[in-house]
Amino acid sequence: MKIAIIGAKGYPIVYGGFDTFVKELSERLVKRDVTVTVYCHRAMFTERPKMVNGIHLVYTPAVETKILTQLSHSFFSFIHACFSDVDIILAVNPANGPFGYLARLFGKKCLINMDGLEWKRPKWKGLGALYFLWASRIATKAFHRIINDSEEMRKVYLELFQKDSRVIAYGANIRYSSNPGLIKKWGIEAEKYYLIVGRMIPDNNVDLIIRGFSQSKTNKKLVIVGDAPFNDRYANQVKAMKELDDRLLFTGYVNDQDELAELYHNCYMYVHGHEFGGTNPALLKALAYGTAILALDTRFNREVLQEGEFGLFFKKSEEDFSERIAQYDKDENLVISMKEKSRNGLWEKYNWDVITSNYIDVFAQLTGGSTLSS
Repeated sequence: MKIAIIGAKGYPIVYGGFDTFVKELSERLVKRDVTVTVYCHRAMFTERPKMVNGIHLVYTPAVETKILTQLSHSFFSFIHACFSDVDIILAVNPANGPFGYLARLFGKKCLINMDGLEWKRPKWKGLGALYFLWASRIATKAFHRIINDSEEMRKVYLELFQKDSRVIAYGANIRYSSNPGLIKKWGIEAEKYYLIVGRMIPDNNVDLIIRGFSQSKTNKKLVIVGDAPFNDRYANQVKAMKELDDRLLFTGYVNDQDELAELYHNCYMYVHGHEFGGTNPALLKALAYGTAILALDTRFNREVLQEGEFGLFFKKSEEDFSERIAQYDKDENLVISMKEKSRNGLWEKYNWDVITSNYIDVFAQLTGGSTLSS
């Protein structure tokens, strides 16, 4: 069986959720004798080997503008894949919804891994939001299979588009602290800081969290890991807030995975403000790394944290967040107990090997073959 994966930045780079997904899935597929080709964004690679770790790599161009980069790269990748001998095209990102028709035109079986409620994200205003809503609807018709990563997102697609989807979650790998001294480069101490990890975009609510934190009287710091990929007005406004409170620490992107892991391991609590996603990679990572979690109260976060069994929640208001900080700042025993059981929240649904088996089953169904996940 030959699979092409299109829509992420490429392999083996890991910048975001889709990139991690492609890496974790493709490496496991190859070990199960599936031939995998990953389409890479040519401009992001100075070296372009044709194969890495048994994964075939194709480097396709793009129209390098903020609006057209993703779509143009996917278009060229789909054209190449359609003229190749692959059996199945796996796309990621709902923006690629219309390209399912292109795959069908060439007789290729195709499926797409959707993301969160992209059309509701504040960064996609006007035409951008309308495009994502349209593309998501088109994807339900153009692709042979729709994959969502949470039951709550499956319900959204049933409600909005009257289309059922297969739920295959995102995954995470359990990890333990091995070098806590790595956090010293930022002048912080273990258990003396709250942690945010994610892009500085409005729907991650970093500004709300900062304002709520600043209203609190905690003597702990708030460490914010992440930035925006472009010179972004919102991100610049958020970073300017560091002048208001000397307890704020902005690290920018942390690409060293060992350093990032230690930031998770050693924080007092991880704060998750993501609003419109399904199964969020940063939230799963917090579970995998044994972190106490304080998450925005959304249907998606409740599903991952199993209605509060493996995390705590705050409402979308500065006042409520400040009150939660005051409450949990004093309740160290509760925080310790949350850390002790956090990794138990990663049941088999979020196991990459199980996830790979689920995808292989879908591939087999599409090609009319038997189940190949054993």
